[in-house]
Amino acid sequence: MIAQDTVFYEKIEQIFSSDSAPLVMGILNVTPDSFYDGGKYVTEIEWLQQAKQMIDEGAELLDIGAYSTRPGAKDVSENEETERLVKVIKSVRKQFPEILISADTFRASVAEKAVESGANLINDISGGTLDKDMFLTIAKLQVPYILMHIQGTPQTMQQNPIYEDVTEDVFTFFGKKLKELKELGISKVILDPGFGFGKTLEHNYQLLKKLNKFNGLNLPVMVGFSRKSMINKLLNIKPENALNGTTVLNTIALQNGVKIIRVHDVKEAKEAVRIVEYLNKL
Repeated sequence: MIAQDTVFYEKIEQIFSSDSAPLVMGILNVTPDSFYDGGKYVTEIEWLQQAKQMIDEGAELLDIGAYSTRPGAKDVSENEETERLVKVIKSVRKQFPEILISADTFRASVAEKAVESGANLINDISGGTLDKDMFLTIAKLQVPYILMHIQGTPQTMQQNPIYEDVTEDVFTFFGKKLKELKELGISKVILDPGFGFGKTLEHNYQLLKKLNKFNGLNLPVMVGFSRKSMINKLLNIKPENALNGTTVLNTIALQNGVKIIRVHDVKEAKEAVRIVEYLNKL
């Protein structure tokens, strides 16, 4: 299985090392309707050009997704998601044999086919809540797993999200899911609080304010703010104008110990990493 090949061992270990610098994950959506880049990368030339640009700019991981999870997005059949995702993973893996590839899916069967096609990690926006077989599949595949928090589904998550305390509720969710994963022998877990997934504007910023709480779980934390509505609504701008706001949030997250920042714009994210890392070493 490619995810366990020695060429990737050190790169995966870097994710879980407390001594290594934060990493940048480049977003490669091959969907027609993603909120920012939908429809941009639907041909092989387009997605390979974008992958090359992100790798050249310093991305350590690429996150490939074939199911739009923007609020209110239409459902996509399992077959359609699999077909889209597998062909892109195979194509990117062939062209860039040493890059770490994350498959963005909440379906266990799609995750399995993605790993068979060359993916190294699974990024599950549902944290195992939308497919009861996901955790068992990860245990079988033995690949690193990104456990994200969501309230509801992509179709319903922004209708009326309610929490007693959003940070405590997400922390409790992680604790419960990590116990289930541990019982299945899954230890390589990355935590994503799920900014924008079943959270209001206020929820998102409350979560950001207490982001360092998740360091107490002694696992790498990943965040994805890139051009999201928590920037656009607050500043009254459109996603295409949200790069500056994205960089501000990424910088705050990095100062709070985040290990991976998931972005559309790799160059600017790498610059934020370099600046924060230099500051931390003084």
